[in-house]
Amino acid sequence: MSNDRKTPTMADIARVLGVSPMTVSRAFKADSLVSPETREAILKAAEELGYVFDSTAANLRSQKSGFVAVTIPSINNANFADTVGGLSDTLAKRDMQILLGYTNYDIDEEERLIEQLLRRKPQAIVVTGGTHTDRARRLLQTVAIPVIETWDIPVDPIGHYVGFSNRAVMRDMVDHFVSLGCRRIAFIGGDVARDSRGSERRLGFVAAMQAHGLDATRLIAAGSPPISMREGANAMAKLIDLYPDTEAVVCVSDLAAYGALTECRRLGVPVPERFFIGGFGNYEIGEVCVPTLTTINVFAREIGVRTAQLIIDILDDIQPAGDVGISPQLIVRESSRR
Repeated sequence: MSNDRKTPTMADIARVLGVSPMTVSRAFKADSLVSPETREAILKAAEELGYVFDSTAANLRSQKSGFVAVTIPSINNANFADTVGGLSDTLAKRDMQILLGYTNYDIDEEERLIEQLLRRKPQAIVVTGGTHTDRARRLLQTVAIPVIETWDIPVDPIGHYVGFSNRAVMRDMVDHFVSLGCRRIAFIGGDVARDSRGSERRLGFVAAMQAHGLDATRLIAAGSPPISMREGANAMAKLIDLYPDTEAVVCVSDLAAYGALTECRRLGVPVPERFFIGGFGNYEIGEVCVPTLTTINVFAREIGVRTAQLIIDILDDIQPAGDVGISPQLIVRESSRR
């Protein structure tokens, strides 16, 4: 027996509510011209009639893909996950989605992903950091869509950026340890060129130490990113062996710092009584470990939210749509309290 039931359309919803089909269409696209009350009534009527909005067809008609391309270096890093969450949640309010590419801290892989993502005609593209291959830069410079670099302040921005100086942020941590009377301070991580942001933090540590007239050669390698807790522990063991008189340790990330804390506990070395330890990133683990971890909060989710809002402003032609600087914050916890 055939099913003669007609598939509901926007016109059916418009007829039921006494509005125009254009109003119905705008409601499904979360257009600000439609009041919240009218949009709610339209969505309710659509549900009752069994109407399903075809966003793909609508995007084809409007020549808009409805998505933003995003590249991140790690899918396991809580900071990048927070950034992606803020980006996705904010774009979703405009019925836009993200298409995610994972670079594994490899700028050649980033180049390949950028080329593939651009073929899909995104409405904007977001890349992590300001270090790219020459070809990736050319690809991004020639597209007629918003390009946003995040998690850094690029020396030569391609389009817009939402981020902070990974180099300058280390000054606050070094200043904190110096204020506690420390002079022999070491740094763990940032020794591999492909970890461009970690390398910048290491350089920032060196510059901050030199600004205080202090020796900045206690630099302990931790290996290729992403640096794990185990690698942080191994680096701490090496540091204790090479520089046993060290007073404070700055780590490239909270995971490395947690590994350093764990190694100290394994060796029976008390923190903060013997060493002060500081991390970077304000990971949740830093709030619950013993002792709790001094760190730098870079407001990872805010980076995502403000990136999304910048994209929306550019697409809506709202001026000015300028770059966004994030101001990291030093959080002092038990690992560096006397």
